[in-house]
This record gives sequence, structure tokens and C-alpha cells, in this order.
Amino acid sequence: MANLNVAVFGPPGYAKEVGKKGTSTDITFYNLKRGESTVTIIEPTRYPERLAPLFFAASLARKAILVVDAIDAAFGESVIMLQALGIDEGYIILRNYIDPGRIVPIAKGTVLEGYEQIDDDPIALRERLLSEADRLAEEPPAPEEKGGAIPVDHFFNVRGIGTVILGTMTRGVVRKHETLRVLPGERTAMVRSIQKHDDDFDWARSGDRAGIALKNIDAEELDRGDVLASDDSLKSESSLSARAELIPYWPAPLKEGMVLHLGHWMQFVPARVASVQAGEDWRRPLLGLELEKPLVYRPGDRAVIHQLEGSKLRIAGTLELP
Repeated sequence: MANLNVAVFGPPGYAKEVGKKGTSTDITFYNLKRGESTVTIIEPTRYPERLAPLFFAASLARKAILVVDAIDAAFGESVIMLQALGIDEGYIILRNYIDPGRIVPIAKGTVLEGYEQIDDDPIALRERLLSEADRLAEEPPAPEEKGGAIPVDHFFNVRGIGTVILGTMTRGVVRKHETLRVLPGERTAMVRSIQKHDDDFDWARSGDRAGIALKNIDAEELDRGDVLASDDSLKSESSLSARAELIPYWPAPLKEGMVLHLGHWMQFVPARVASVQAGEDWRRPLLGLELEKPLVYRPGDRAVIHQLEGSKLRIAGTLELP
């Protein structure tokens, strides 16, 4: 079984015509399954009033679907988010008689250049996504595959089972009965069982949407954004010195004392700018950042920089994590 993760940006609830509704909070999951093929669809339920759900939905996705009822601020912000995360595969669905020619200048030079325009037909979209998932079919992981990491997006206690987390594997493999680190911090937990789309498995691999039952940890000890990992390369830092790259539309240099939010995996962490070394190009500053809580990441990963106050533009750029 291989899983295709797809973000849908547009009118709230559009995905309910495509998949079966699952977990719903500030992001909502919809599921498709046919034989061994599965698709996970993610919608940012609380967007646009909150920016974090837009980031979370996009960060979980391999592909995106833009359902466009209007060329407005939410559409523009969605495009900027997809660009920041490098999601260069997807579909555009134009509604309300929007002329396709209006999209061409907006798409130029962005990830949207690689998106295909399709008709507004949820049934055909469902079949298209399942067919794409069919092509992802893969063999079970080899015994030597390891180094797994799964960020937690939801967690709860289940009677008779104990602590269960939901998350999407970012890399590597996690196996049943494996002991994982719980980052940030020094905690550990054992994998009691693994489910993918309601079926039991002995493993979960990169891209899989999984529910994992844990031993030796209570749900009350967990937070969204915690990472279960057997990947020893992961770091957990509350201070960073890292190079930023601001988007072309960002209007002014970042300054000391500003409060930003760093988005990475299922983390959306406030960070105060302690220092700025801009050199000749203020759009590529070296930032010193003090974070409200430790950020868990793999060196070389990219975080998205958000600035929630003082500007209509809320996505500032990206940060190369050291």
C-alpha cells in the first residue's frame, strides 16, 4: 500500500464530495481507498482567519488542488504557500466563469506552471486521484530500512488501547514494537500497533497516513508538533542562526525584535528575531532567532517564515535550517 497526500484549497468542504470525512479540527482529513490504493485529502478548515491551518495542510501534501471561485487574497496567499513549500504538482479547478487567461500571469514563474487545469467534477477527480495512488504501489520495506520520523497532528486516549497518535510519515520507516524518541525532550515510547486507513500493519513508511498506538506515554504528555522518531539525524533547537530568503513581494527588511512564526512539519512556533545580518541583499539575511519552544527538524530542511501582525501579507519567506 502507498498513500497519496493531497491538499485542497478553496471553498470549505469541497473535499467532502471527493472523499469520506475523517478527523476534523482546524484541518480536516478526507479519505479514499480502493483495494491497496489510498488517498488522504487535507483541507485547512480554519483558514483564512488563521494562517497555521493553511501551512499544515500544505506541509502534509505531495500534491495540491486549487479550487478557484475568485482571484482574491486567499487565492494569492495559497499560491505563495505552495511556492514556499515547493509543491509543484497539482490541479486547478476554475469556477464562477473565471477566464483561464486570468490565471496565466499569476502562474508565471510559480509552481502553478506545473499544475493541470481540470473540470469541476468531484467524481472524475476521485477516480483521477485513486488512479494516481495505484501508480504509487510499492513493496514492503526491506529489513534494513529505518530512520523514521512522524510528526504528531492529533492524539487521544482510546479505551482498551491507550495513547494513540495520528500523523503522516515524513521519511524512513517506523515498525511495530519499535521504541521511538518523542521530540522535543528526552521521552521515549514503544509502538504497540500501527493502522493505515483502518487496516493493521507492521510498519509505516514515508508518505503514509498512520494511526499509532503507543506504550509508556500518556496522551496528556503530548502536543501537536511532537515528533516520534528513530532518525538520529533530527535536531531540537530553541535558538537558531539560519539564512532566510524573503519572497519577492515582501515589502521591507526584517528587524530585531520582530516576532515571526516558523512552520515546519506540524510545528508553528513563535520566534523573536535576536539579530539580523543583511549584507548587500536584505532579502537573504542571516537571522538569529530565539524560539518559544524547541523546533524539531532535519539539518537542511526548509521552514516557512510567517509574520502574522502588521501587514496584509502574512508569508514572509523561507528559512534554511542548519
